[in-house]
Amino acid sequence: MALHMLGKDPESPEGKSPTVYYDDQTDNYLVQGWKVVDDERLSQLDLPSHEAVVEIPKRMMQFFPEVSGGRGTDV
Repeated sequence: MALHMLGKDPESPEGKSPTVYYDDQTDNYLVQGWKVVDDERLSQLDLPSHEAVVEIPKRMMQFFPEVSGGRGTDV
């Protein structure tokens, strides 16, 4: 499996998170973000027990190739 970092939140303190990755073997995205733990918000989701929810700011959509016209791999 080869993960490609597509981009980090440019406004993140110390540049550590959130981050968007692309897995070229599964053709899926991995999103590192702030773990959603608020029960009220989680209750509004149909979330299976084997899944988790993370949150990223809207400004990070630019890192998805479908939005950026194919740019953004291995920042």
